[in-house]
Amino acid sequence: MSMVNKRITDGVYDKALAVKCMNGTFVGRKEDNILSWKGIPFVAKQPVGELRWKAPVAPVPDDGIYEAYYKGKSPCQHRDFSLEESLVNQGEDCLYLNVWKAEDGSTEKKPVMVWIHGGAFEFGAAAFSLFDCDEFLKENPDVIIVTVAYRLGVMGYLHLSHLPDGKDFPDAQNLGPLDQLMGLKWVHENIAAFGGDPDNVTIYGESAGAGSVSLLPLLKGSHAYFHRLIAQSGSPTLTRSTEEAIECTKILMDVLGCKTAADLMKIDAEKIVTESEAVRLRIAPERDGIHLPLDPHEAYANGAVKDIDLLVGCNLREFDWFAAAMGDEGIKWLYADRKERKLNKLPEKEKADIESFLSEIPEEGCERESRMFDQLWFNAPVIRMSENQAKAGGKAYTYYFTAEPGHGVELEIIFCHPNTDPAMGKVFDTTFAKTVRRLWVQFAKTGDPSLSTEISPDGKAKSWPAYDPKDPQVMVLDEFDIHAEKESMRKIVDRDRTYGLTKHYLF
Repeated sequence: MSMVNKRITDGVYDKALAVKCMNGTFVGRKEDNILSWKGIPFVAKQPVGELRWKAPVAPVPDDGIYEAYYKGKSPCQHRDFSLEESLVNQGEDCLYLNVWKAEDGSTEKKPVMVWIHGGAFEFGAAAFSLFDCDEFLKENPDVIIVTVAYRLGVMGYLHLSHLPDGKDFPDAQNLGPLDQLMGLKWVHENIAAFGGDPDNVTIYGESAGAGSVSLLPLLKGSHAYFHRLIAQSGSPTLTRSTEEAIECTKILMDVLGCKTAADLMKIDAEKIVTESEAVRLRIAPERDGIHLPLDPHEAYANGAVKDIDLLVGCNLREFDWFAAAMGDEGIKWLYADRKERKLNKLPEKEKADIESFLSEIPEEGCERESRMFDQLWFNAPVIRMSENQAKAGGKAYTYYFTAEPGHGVELEIIFCHPNTDPAMGKVFDTTFAKTVRRLWVQFAKTGDPSLSTEISPDGKAKSWPAYDPKDPQVMVLDEFDIHAEKESMRKIVDRDRTYGLTKHYLF
């Protein structure tokens, strides 16, 4: 049974765990030496009723005292994704964040890491237990972690402004990024009260979360709220055009029997999400030319993010995870869908490059399709993002995770939730896992992930060179040999045949 945070009116609470913020005083909990404040609202009003498909409402001053014991509701989403309680307890009233901190006697302001979860922009939650930070902070007490929720699927990314009565919903196509930005604004204004440094904030995320953090610096005014970003297997490629967004809206409205935005507003959120199955895996932030540029990769090349330090990368054989989850037929269906809607419309040269690339891969199961998706969605965009940033005068540190193939396999390492049962999958070397976490923390603290012998868990220095287009090197995160290596040695991207495809945004 889900618990709900309540207002404290009797004056009985642990004053040592109470933190006064602009929109209330929030009382957390302590377990061992880890302090947590869960389910803090970062908006004045939740996006329900008339506020559905509206931009988040900025918080207002509040002198109330509130429990921050329990995580807030998760965003509306397909319930078949997980039976975990955090994803079953859903609602439109979902804009909350969680703060985690180690009590270590430090009086200095700590760097802050703000996590944006992934899930194809359709699934997931800040409340997911994988993102609990107790063990991570016991090992790395020198940072504060915040996990932020945002609206998902068609509740967070639905183009409506083209409808006859759509003028009242000018932001509906990009509510996810706007929610994230509002969460970051809350962190900027309140994290000092928790002991955090608002002038040293790193945003990080994986998959759709990495797509999100790579897009956030392209939103107007965002650079005031963070200074670095870590994008794990995601980039600005994970977006869609206005035309693609409108097509999805039409499909959804036809399924629901709606003609106007007013019709949509009358329908229960759960039914809307259920029927959005018709556009599953086609939801993403929109390159609308309003909140996000029409060509985000070009924006990077033109220096829009050069004052933000980047740490970006991808994993070995990313799509092996999707193949395991969806099966050969699922991957073949996904590729056929993208081929019909996108690849077949490419210029002849690009179509020939794709066929040439595929012809060199054994036609076994969904191997050809998987390796193509690796390139389109992960490998090529990550390298282009690094190159654009470096050429624009910014700094990018790039990695290639090879300790285990598959999308998201590094998450249990990053959040220090180590798998200890070989029957459940990979059991990573303990020192390797600690080292990866330390690289991330060091980057968040200083903007340079390199480790000296003194702070490297294995006692060996890890020199991570910034990406240089003239001599492109990546940090290979191999389980027993973390080292820098020329990108060309790993053939992360096929420069002749897949690198150029990034300009077509083939998500």
